Amino acid sequence: MTDTPKKTLQLKARPEAAKKPLALRAPVRPRGPARARPLSEVQAERAAREAAWAAQKPEGAGRPERGDAPRGGGPRNRDDAPRGFGPRSGGPRADAPRLSNADQRPTPRSGPRAAPEGARPARAPRDARPDLARVGNVNGEVRLNKRMADLGLCSRREADEWIARGWVLVNGQPAVMGQPVPPDAQVEVLPQARHQQAGQVTILLHKPVGYVSGLPEDGHETAAVLVTGPNHWRDDRSGRRFEPAHSRNLAPAGRLDIDSTGLLVFTQDGRVARTLIGEDSDVEKEYLVRVHWAPEGPRGGGLVTQNVQAVFPAERLALLRHGLSLDEQPLRPAQVDWQNPEQLRFILKEGKKRQIRRMCEQVGLHVVGLKRIRIGNVVLGNLPVGQWRYLGANEGF
Repeated sequence: MTDTPKKTLQLKARPEAAKKPLALRAPVRPRGPARARPLSEVQAERAAREAAWAAQKPEGAGRPERGDAPRGGGPRNRDDAPRGFGPRSGGPRADAPRLSNADQRPTPRSGPRAAPEGARPARAPRDARPDLARVGNVNGEVRLNKRMADLGLCSRREADEWIARGWVLVNGQPAVMGQPVPPDAQVEVLPQARHQQAGQVTILLHKPVGYVSGLPEDGHETAAVLVTGPNHWRDDRSGRRFEPAHSRNLAPAGRLDIDSTGLLVFTQDGRVARTLIGEDSDVEKEYLVRVHWAPEGPRGGGLVTQNVQAVFPAERLALLRHGLSLDEQPLRPAQVDWQNPEQLRFILKEGKKRQIRRMCEQVGLHVVGLKRIRIGNVVLGNLPVGQWRYLGANEGF
């Protein structure tokens, strides 16, 4: 049996493929902001570009104008194109001189482009427009909602609502939202607005400890949830009967800390809110504050819980009355006196967050109980904890 020779498969490279060089593509510049270059480099490239352009231009042609070359370095028409460029080609032909990426960049503009003939004029810068609010102030004008609030007609929010409903007239004409009015303008409110305002209520609540004044937070309910029919005080002398609408849209006019108790006001009337918490409010708030003497903190040494008045320095009591600051702002003068050996009586005309507790900490006192008993001319009286009553028609703050 004869052995047949084994055949092997041999692959041969094509000679033309081996000789043909690989085509190299120019690196693509990634998109992004142009890098800053030295001025000298830019000027040198510009001079080289103009020299290359002049070599391709016919004799007698001057320096290339800005309009001769389009953005990107290409020509605008066949006549102006140097050798190697076609009218629709995207780049140079093989026999054209190669230009670097920098040479093909457009020449930076030295000034704004002239607007074409018949074009719409450019809009004025925003800073050049007149400030209507500032012009109004110069003429003594203010916005209508602010004027209405200053006149005591309503709050700004109520004013905007009335204006939107067409219930406000200025010099006999229906008012417009945001309208500026001069000092001598006649502002008239229609009876519909007065009727709506007459139905608004103000509620006086004896807030218990554990409720917050505003929106619920940290798992604690707002004190407004206590304004229900069963919690209405039986001895309320206002003559009003509770309606479900009276518990809606109630806003707290002031605050009481979660661990404080006493008189808290909720109202639907913007005039009441402005009186109690407005920027120019001057209504007194009276508090009874039980304290311990704690010069090193409530858990430090030297703690005194009985007859605190005997050990509390007189100069620190003077600081409570005037001389302290909170949040880098000086506090207004306050009336502070001893109600009994363990309890102080505060009368304030402002209401910063946790103000009394922070004032006491600065003079070495620790507050263990705080109760608000009066706001303006309205007193807490015998109102039980957790119950509420209406503000009477003959009452005012």
